[in-house]
Amino acid sequence: MTDAVDLNALLRGRLPAGMTLQIPPPCLLDMQGEFVDYVEGESLAVRFPVLPRYQNPIGHMQGGFIVAALDNTLGPFSYLIAPPSVTTSLNTQYLRPVTPDMPHITCHARLAQRTRNQLFLAGEARDDAGRVLVMCQAVCQILPQKSA
Repeated sequence: MTDAVDLNALLRGRLPAGMTLQIPPPCLLDMQGEFVDYVEGESLAVRFPVLPRYQNPIGHMQGGFIVAALDNTLGPFSYLIAPPSVTTSLNTQYLRPVTPDMPHITCHARLAQRTRNQLFLAGEARDDAGRVLVMCQAVCQILPQKSA
């Protein structure tokens, strides 16, 4: 990804005529997501800080926040490929804990397959050393576009 790419502007530009969305969405802003890599039509990477407020009782990042970070990566990626689309399923496998000594996780989304009506996406959350912590698979329904 070149530094000159403004993904928020690119997302706004990909929306069908007349569609207005809040980009970036509040959930991405709240989680302090930072776009770090984008390959047109192939992949997107977003880095998220591991904040103390995301900790579960044993001090690890709570699984729901990890899934939220993945969803905050898969969602924008799906809109870059096929706006508008909505997630219909998101399946997650936890491999390693996200511990308080990890300053960030980086979530990666990639296109596995596209059909006429659906996107099949794969996601991973990795630590700064590149180890896979969490894997997920998502299916997104491509919504019909309204005729002008």
